[in-house]
Amino acid sequence: MSKQAAEHHHKAAEHHEHAARHHKEAAKHYEAGKHETAAHHAHLAHGHLQHATHHAGEAAKAHIQDHGNKTITAKA
Repeated sequence: MSKQAAEHHHKAAEHHEHAARHHKEAAKHYEAGKHETAAHHAHLAHGHLQHATHHAGEAAKAHIQDHGNKTITAKA
């Protein structure tokens, strides 16, 4: 795997971790009746998920650049 692909995979994982933390915060605030704060954290979580998706796509592009666009077929 190329260094660029690996970096994008690491960034995607980091953004997923940040999103998970914000979802936990959102749940905590929602349970406490702090709905605006919960919504804020939910919105931040959504943004991190979008960034994670972007990095996953960039990792896939880097992999294709390194290895070509080969179709993988599963053996039955």
